[in-house]
Amino acid sequence: MGRFRPRTSLRLVAQLRGGHPGPMPAWKRKEEGLSQELRDRWSTLHRHCADRSSHPRLVRLVHRLTYDDYGVRESALAELELATQLIRAECRVVFLPESQARTADLECYAGRERFFVEVTAMVGSAERRRLPLRGLEREEVLGEEEDRGVILIHRILARIRQKAKQLADYCDPVVLSISIPRADLQGERYARSQPIWLDLKALAGSVTVLLTGVSTLSAVLISLWDVEPLPSRAVLRLANVEVIERTKHQHTQPRVRMLIHNPSAAWALSEWQQDAFRQIL
Repeated sequence: MGRFRPRTSLRLVAQLRGGHPGPMPAWKRKEEGLSQELRDRWSTLHRHCADRSSHPRLVRLVHRLTYDDYGVRESALAELELATQLIRAECRVVFLPESQARTADLECYAGRERFFVEVTAMVGSAERRRLPLRGLEREEVLGEEEDRGVILIHRILARIRQKAKQLADYCDPVVLSISIPRADLQGERYARSQPIWLDLKALAGSVTVLLTGVSTLSAVLISLWDVEPLPSRAVLRLANVEVIERTKHQHTQPRVRMLIHNPSAAWALSEWQQDAFRQIL
């Protein structure tokens, strides 16, 4: 299905038929309020994901993209972005129906090979914004800005543990995609005067160690939008980690995107599936 026609076209068709157009659905009014870029991406999904389970999820996605809550919007943006990128990588994408059962968000096919994707956005909670360093000892958090990068790593590891329990019942490759729009997890209304520096090798190593005990996850895709990568202190690179760094002036792409394969995965990504995620990087 192509893009939606403007209201004037609907009115003209109704006049030609001798009638009047019916009331516009609420989700369509919200879709018209999106930016052109978001409308283009949503139209791509609507055109490619024509199955019955995807349609209600796509309608709900429009509502979430215009929701007042920052976390809801960022979660929807993460789903929209990744799903369109998978389609551009020539994968077939199906939005799984929402239910009380803990399931992944997307069922995807690279050729005939199936895999699942869970998409999550880390934005912090209201409680965490009031107490951003909660759960750490005071002497640990009064150091340099680099310590905030360590805190971020701990929180990423906690999110991976949480999601791994949710995705324990699949018998196909499963990828967890984590989008982090603000590294301080302080939401959209909080200013930060200094950047958060992050040791990418420490993050990759910590996630790899965690994944060796979590066989249900095939890989973790991490998108960091506003971190400052620390200069590398070691020459060695992990063979299971692929990293792309961009300049901070490329606002339409994450500052860092990292794909970490699980060396102990029960269901490893195939070559076709790995190629699809390399295109996303």
